[in-house]
Amino acid sequence: MVKAESKQDIRSLSLDQMIHQLTELGEKPFRAKQIYEWIWKKSATDFDAMTNLSLPLRELLNANYTMHRTEVVDQQISSDRTIKSGFRLYDKNIVEGVLIPTTKRMTACISSQVGCSLACKFCATGFLERKRNLEPGEIYDQVVLISKQADHNYGIPLSNIVFMGMGEPLLNYANVLKGIDRIISPDGLNMSPKRITVSTAGIAKMIKKLADDQVKFNLALSLHAADDVKRNTIMAINETNSLEVLKEAMMYFYANTGNQITLEYIAFKNFNLSMEDAKNLVSFAKDLPCKINIIEYNPIDQADFARADADELDTFTNYLERNKMIVNVRRSRGKDIDAACGQLANKSS
Repeated sequence: MVKAESKQDIRSLSLDQMIHQLTELGEKPFRAKQIYEWIWKKSATDFDAMTNLSLPLRELLNANYTMHRTEVVDQQISSDRTIKSGFRLYDKNIVEGVLIPTTKRMTACISSQVGCSLACKFCATGFLERKRNLEPGEIYDQVVLISKQADHNYGIPLSNIVFMGMGEPLLNYANVLKGIDRIISPDGLNMSPKRITVSTAGIAKMIKKLADDQVKFNLALSLHAADDVKRNTIMAINETNSLEVLKEAMMYFYANTGNQITLEYIAFKNFNLSMEDAKNLVSFAKDLPCKINIIEYNPIDQADFARADADELDTFTNYLERNKMIVNVRRSRGKDIDAACGQLANKSS
């Protein structure tokens, strides 16, 4: 028997690896395929739930492997029906995820890291220490658990996934892509990659790697200012990934994938909504195949930014639209439970 602390998480194995290891343990290769289906298609979290496996095989699995489980330890429901969850990981770390229900879709906003290392000045997660990257199975688990919430609470299946929770997805590149693979694969959850958006603060070389890897999902850039001096003050990542470099990377991404690009632009009062800011944004976006999401700012205790006035926001948005930009104004959801954009900081735990 393998000691508990040295057991391998069976979900870290590819199908080929699982076949190899189980063959060495004296099992037939088709058993590995059955187990793989239980894990990724049926979302089993316990070997004993794999009812078409013999009892001796389940005992063999329990003796040699573990399954890292993710559990909902806290759940809050907003007045607008948004649900925020604290997910406890196998090592007791906690990340947060959000179910955002609208009339048209059910969206899961999920995390990619425990904490974040980028320290953006307006984001609550940026004030947390980055403890570790999430494993592919932990990314998958958030989707499964939030999907169950959508079914249980609203009777509507999950339709979309956004990587806009805690962490920078492109700093956990391999695990994020492996997690997405299990979500979109026919032998996984079989969701369409066109319903998945990965949001990045802007790491040019990794955006190009997404293009080279021919990913099928959509890309969003957290822009928030369209001149380098201003963006440097709120997002330190811009000092090594300038707007010019980022734009070139996104053009490369679109040229190689044809996938949708979104520019996310949080509306800060008296900071990034002047006419000069609007002109800078038009200049940045005009030859980039993209849409622009203007996002309401959600104040946090650690920052001095304020939400923009309606008139300021309307003037800014109208200028963009007059200049043929595709613009959506996103109203925040879940503000009363700190579940809105930029507010995830494990307050629920």
